[in-house]
Amino acid sequence: MDKEKVFDFIKAAYAAVDEKMGEDIMVLDISEVSPLADYFIIASASNANQLKAMADFVEEKLEKMGMMLRHSEGTQTARWILLDFRYIIVHLFHREEREYYRLEKVWGDAKNIEVSDLT
Repeated sequence: MDKEKVFDFIKAAYAAVDEKMGEDIMVLDISEVSPLADYFIIASASNANQLKAMADFVEEKLEKMGMMLRHSEGTQTARWILLDFRYIIVHLFHREEREYYRLEKVWGDAKNIEVSDLT
């Protein structure tokens, strides 16, 4: 998939999380350090309902644009929800889980991307 199209999906997912009041939203370029995907989007929320709302809204927005969800995990417990869209993996954490797993530190070799820089 061409990079501009992936950037459009990233921007849409970021906006969806932001609209549902996601906290501390980060985009990591993992393309050089992992075969899992090209990008991670990581965000936090304060409760399970908010996490589920963010996950549902991201899925809805990206599917409307033609990016289908391949796999998801964590929607039952809503402490760490993972949405795999092949090129983009969205990680939505309850605050405590994010602090515990510190995914951005685990993937410290990944480049932090500012969404405003995606063109």
